[in-house]
Amino acid sequence: MLEKLTQLREEIKRSLVNAVPESIEALRVRMLGKKGEITAVLKGLGQLEPEERRKMGVAANELRDWAQNAIDGAKAAAGATQQAQALSEETIDITLPGRRRGIGRLHPLTQVYGKLEELFISLGFDIVEGPHVETVYHNFDALCTPESHPSRDETDTFYFNDGLLLRCHTSPMQVRVMEKQKPPIRVVVPGKVFRRDDVDATHTPAFHQMEGLVIDKGIHFGDFKGMLELLAAHIFGPQTKIRLRPSFFPFTEPSAEVDITCYICGGKAQHEPCRVCKDSGWVELWGCGMVHPEVLRKSGIDPDIYSGYAFGLGVDRITSALYGISDPRFYFENDMQFLKQF
Repeated sequence: MLEKLTQLREEIKRSLVNAVPESIEALRVRMLGKKGEITAVLKGLGQLEPEERRKMGVAANELRDWAQNAIDGAKAAAGATQQAQALSEETIDITLPGRRRGIGRLHPLTQVYGKLEELFISLGFDIVEGPHVETVYHNFDALCTPESHPSRDETDTFYFNDGLLLRCHTSPMQVRVMEKQKPPIRVVVPGKVFRRDDVDATHTPAFHQMEGLVIDKGIHFGDFKGMLELLAAHIFGPQTKIRLRPSFFPFTEPSAEVDITCYICGGKAQHEPCRVCKDSGWVELWGCGMVHPEVLRKSGIDPDIYSGYAFGLGVDRITSALYGISDPRFYFENDMQFLKQF
């Protein structure tokens, strides 16, 4: 049996030379496991004579302790070697530049919406939003749009089979506010609207608006003009002037188109060529007017007591003017090379 113990010691020594953690663990199980060879020797001591059992027991226990220590030491050394090798293969070049984390930015349309909302909130307006899918009544009838109006044609508006439609302006939400809220009313309605336009360098079937509505006692066109002048100065700078031209909208009377001094040439294009205002010095930006008495009446507001004004801003057009964007299709393409400029 002493010879057996000597053979096991020599076998363990040979097996631990240049061993890897996996083979060392296999050696431990083979020698010291429940059915291991050293374990078997210890279990067989009971069959020996007392004197021989004492002598062999000391030798077997000594081998067991030595084997456990040798295996643990070899496993630790092999693990350290393996880790060192892995680290050497994954060497970090500290001279390389760090990886920059991309920082998100607000879409240019969102930036302009924020600038507009900041102004209106400071003036006491509420920001309200409405559904994209509207009823014919709120989109047309309540706004006094006649059946013969071109905007009601299927060639101009997206209709659904059940009589609903995709709103073609944010004015329906003004009607919904007047139906639920008694004057005084001061709201602006931002949002996306839809019209049947072919996609090209000047048109998209979806675009963005912000419409405003003020209803109260004693509201007159002078109040309205002051609001428009403040709005133009806030967006394009204090040097901006406005010009009102008579126009027609079914839901306002009187109605007007709002022109501003050209944001490129500053209104000097009568003397210097300008591609934006076409040498007129003025750029048309939005429509407006005093709320039609019939619109007030349809929404349950007495036009003999209350009056008001409404205006609609094309946010895409304002954004293009502020940032010099020539094609509205850029707003919908999610091109990071384009968006990260703003």
